[in-house]
Amino acid sequence: MALSPQWLDELRSRVTLSSVIMRTTKLQRAGREWKACCPFHNEKTPSFTVNDQKGFYHCFGCQAHGDVISWMTDQRGLSFMDAVKELAAEAGMEVPRPDPREAELAEQRAGLHDVMLAAQNWFVANLASPEGAEARAYLERRGFNQRTIERFGFGFAPDQRAALKTALSQFDESMLVEAGLLIAVDDKPTYDRFRGRLMLPIQDARERVIAFGGRILQDRDGVAKYLNSPDTPLFDKGRSLYNIHRAGPASCKSDRIVVVEGYMDVIALAAAGFEDAVAPMGTALTENQIELLWRMVDKPALCFDGDAAGQRAAMKAIGRALPMLRPGKSLQIVQLPAGLDPDDLIRQQGAQAMDRLLANTKPMLDLIWENERDALPLTSPEDKAGLKERLLAHVDAIENQDIRSLYRRDLLDRFSAFAFPKREFQRGQWQKGRATAPARTAHTPQMTERLRRAASGTFRDMLTQAVLAGLGRYPDQIDLHMEQLLRLSTSIPEAAPVVDYLLDAAQGLEPGDNSPISAEGILPPPPDKTRFSFLMEGSDPDDAREDLAEAISLLVERPELEAAIAAATARFDSDPEGAFAEQQRLRKRKLEIESRLGQMARKRAASAATDGHSPAGADRAGGGQETD
Repeated sequence: MALSPQWLDELRSRVTLSSVIMRTTKLQRAGREWKACCPFHNEKTPSFTVNDQKGFYHCFGCQAHGDVISWMTDQRGLSFMDAVKELAAEAGMEVPRPDPREAELAEQRAGLHDVMLAAQNWFVANLASPEGAEARAYLERRGFNQRTIERFGFGFAPDQRAALKTALSQFDESMLVEAGLLIAVDDKPTYDRFRGRLMLPIQDARERVIAFGGRILQDRDGVAKYLNSPDTPLFDKGRSLYNIHRAGPASCKSDRIVVVEGYMDVIALAAAGFEDAVAPMGTALTENQIELLWRMVDKPALCFDGDAAGQRAAMKAIGRALPMLRPGKSLQIVQLPAGLDPDDLIRQQGAQAMDRLLANTKPMLDLIWENERDALPLTSPEDKAGLKERLLAHVDAIENQDIRSLYRRDLLDRFSAFAFPKREFQRGQWQKGRATAPARTAHTPQMTERLRRAASGTFRDMLTQAVLAGLGRYPDQIDLHMEQLLRLSTSIPEAAPVVDYLLDAAQGLEPGDNSPISAEGILPPPPDKTRFSFLMEGSDPDDAREDLAEAISLLVERPELEAAIAAATARFDSDPEGAFAEQQRLRKRKLEIESRLGQMARKRAASAATDGHSPAGADRAGGGQETD
């Protein structure tokens, strides 16, 4: 069975080397690498290192060296094909079936590498020739010195239809077509793809030329400024990143990868000392490219142009990344000044300006909020509802449940603070427009009696009971969640007197179960305390406060969902399709809320079981029935 180099490279990229080695060898973190006592020879001092970014292990003692496949063959004693099959099963890849033509195709791809290398040498020679004078002048105007020109392999393609075909006549014409260097149209003569362009080689992680990018020397209407090779057996633009072979090793030192829009930005950054920059191939960042970036660093920095197009490119990349987010893996955003790209910024303000921007990146969540907040005017309740809907659409794209919940909470908190201006309590009423709250009076017996009367209504909902009891236990959270509590008093009118009282009395309450409002007969009795961490004895205070914050967010959102479902149902006669789709989406979210409440309870039960307890009722901690 013949396995292509491309398929084997893909297999290696999908399996994390350290995760395979640590199954049989104890590894310790050492910066961006792992270290251990060598499993291939006896030693007392660790000299065996594992580098996931570069995909190899190495022992400085016995010189053992290899990749994940050789580890399986040399350390596990498997045959090559058995090692490949085991790793492929782990990576979710299908091993190619035996194919008599596979060996021929692999040999053909090897031949294409020879074609691309020959083309690169020819382009470089053209740049140094009299025909390359205009291209050399362009590079001089851009400020690229000779070292940069040589490092990045600049070349030149003459403005002739058959120059390359003639120069590379030692190769079969069909190979030049398959390599993307010639264009074949029906039965007409083939002709050169790149003509009259400054040429740049695109290389893979092993520094082999797999494609080319060409830039016109003078901008002309109707002519694409940049032209890339098409997808070929060597080149898949959605899986490749320009400059990956240089940026990968550089990122090991800087612990950073900077993603810019184009080749020239990468080269300008490298010339200014930023070696860890890459660029996609003229398209939005793809899922495969994001995974490739995450193999090098946990939070790559997106540095797109400071204009509307750059903003759109960043949001497209975020849209691709949201479903893929997992703990520790995200993207950072570098916002350039309006109208500037990295090359402009460095030429105008120097490398220090870029250093400052890279040192002050912002998380994805900030850009999502700012982009949606500023996308449309917000002059009516309907506009604000549209903003909330757009924010939640981003949240719903996140597949990881914990990250989705945290994004939802943060974005809804920002939305609440924005849509409901800050209000404070004064003489019994909350007023708009003040920046700070007046001092509040201490808790008194009269205030306790006031709360008792306000809470005399019926609170049959378990979640509402739990949240009120949790706020009594952790009164420092009352001010923190003021805006959400005000929304709660709007959507659940019977809770309004209690909310008003809590906001008024917050500073006079002490944390713990002995708080005056936690006394029997004032607030409704709390539900089974084993159901919520913020009601359990011995809970970690930070974890309890975090779960209380999530419970508040879910409590506030739930009645709003009910109202939205009712509104969608009312539109069935006028818009049956739209109303049905909206109703289904809202009901799905309602089920997610109930499921999340059940998971919170199960987490508490699991935590208690780990500590040697088995809380009563934990096995009944499901979703909807227990919280309605």
